[in-house]
Amino acid sequence: MPSLFKIGGYTVYFWSNENDEPIHVHVCRGKPSPGATKLWLTAAGGCVLAGNRGRIPQSELNELLDIIAAQYFMICDAWKRHFCVDEIKFYC
Repeated sequence: MPSLFKIGGYTVYFWSNENDEPIHVHVCRGKPSPGATKLWLTAAGGCVLAGNRGRIPQSELNELLDIIAAQYFMICDAWKRHFCVDEIKFYC
């Protein structure tokens, strides 16, 4: 489970056994788990909320969405390297 970066106490990471799904990241405070908040990356270069199981407050979630979207290319490159794929599947 590679950690990509930290934002204001939150960790943004991949869950290692999910490469059959479209590209996404998990976000949590504390210990990473598969039940954290999940964000899909989109083909247009943004991201959308898949589920907020981590119960991140909406104001913080909005900031996180903006920051993660700004790191789109870095996340895509890391996904390709981590999951050893040439092409990325997107949610939308």
